[in-house]
Amino acid sequence: MTKVFLNKKMNPRIAGGHPWIFGNELQPITDANLMAGNLVEVYTPDKKFVGIGYFNPKSQITVRLLTRKHETIDENFFYRKIMAAWQYRQKLGYRENCRLFFGEADDLPALIIDKFNDYFVMQTLALGIDLWKPAIVAALEKIFHPKGIYERNDIPVRELEGLPQQKGFLSAPFPTEIMLNENGLQFYADIENGQKTGYFLDQQHNRKAIEPIVKNAKVLGAFTYTGTFEIHAAHFGATSVRGIDISEQAVQQANKNAALNHLENICHFEVANAFDVLKRWAKEEQKYDVIMLDPPAFTKSRNNIQNALNGYKEINLRGMKLVENGGFLVTSSCTNLVNPQQFLNTIEMAAKDAKKRIRQVLFQTQSNDHPIIRGLENTEYLKFLIVEVRNR
Repeated sequence: MTKVFLNKKMNPRIAGGHPWIFGNELQPITDANLMAGNLVEVYTPDKKFVGIGYFNPKSQITVRLLTRKHETIDENFFYRKIMAAWQYRQKLGYRENCRLFFGEADDLPALIIDKFNDYFVMQTLALGIDLWKPAIVAALEKIFHPKGIYERNDIPVRELEGLPQQKGFLSAPFPTEIMLNENGLQFYADIENGQKTGYFLDQQHNRKAIEPIVKNAKVLGAFTYTGTFEIHAAHFGATSVRGIDISEQAVQQANKNAALNHLENICHFEVANAFDVLKRWAKEEQKYDVIMLDPPAFTKSRNNIQNALNGYKEINLRGMKLVENGGFLVTSSCTNLVNPQQFLNTIEMAAKDAKKRIRQVLFQTQSNDHPIIRGLENTEYLKFLIVEVRNR
């Protein structure tokens, strides 16, 4: 195994446990036989062992560390990692649906696995982990005996690793629209064509959190995707629920999910651009007891963080103007590059411009099957906020 050495001024981030090593943090590599995707041993300039990771000179993250120990990286290594991740989720009470594996937070960078009961959806987002895909599939087969495994690697970040975008079966083919249970409700998940892996497991706990504020309420949800928040609201006692999304396919799935739960008389979903209609409805002085906003990530680039913050401010300002005095705003951000304090500050500025006084009811992050490791900022990405909204 090729040995690579860190620069003399080793970044304390690496010593503190961060698994990413950028190209400019390494001394020049002279091994002409070293191939992209190969494993390398990493050492400090004074030849102290740091760990073993996979190497890719095409990526800005040149080495991603797999272990800080002298150990063999083989099929059994991946089996142990996935088994440990499953045992951890079981301790937290997960049985059917969960993010089984969350990349760096579970010590295998760039690996995502979502468990939908007996079906699994996998993403391998770096070359090094992609080469171990057969070992990962073998581990899933051995631990779970699944009904099916599907690959959702149709994601642009793979191109930064020199990898193609692709999706398909990693097991025998199976129907890719599956049904799952959550909080006493059922939802269809399209793991072949839906966003990300087909269903947003990271909001499981947050969907439950709206229960006390939606009872007997008139509710509007924007960026509904397949209607999970809205259908929860109806299930928890809302008198009427209106949901909007710009995607016609998502709206069709949302209406299908409402019917699946016999809530189609309460939930109504329609195709609309939230930025446009919320502004118009505010001018028309429409009012709702609860407004729910769950937009997609507004940026993947640090260069556009301010634009993302402007977007969050605008959509939340428009949402607040539609809330009845004393009603509630439920709002989220999944933009990794927007930190919690930036998000909270942005909501406060939106309230100021909307001439509203807000009172925090709840602020939390993603469901705990998506573990957060302090110091690994990409593991803490979701911000979920409920505020009471009052006129000044």
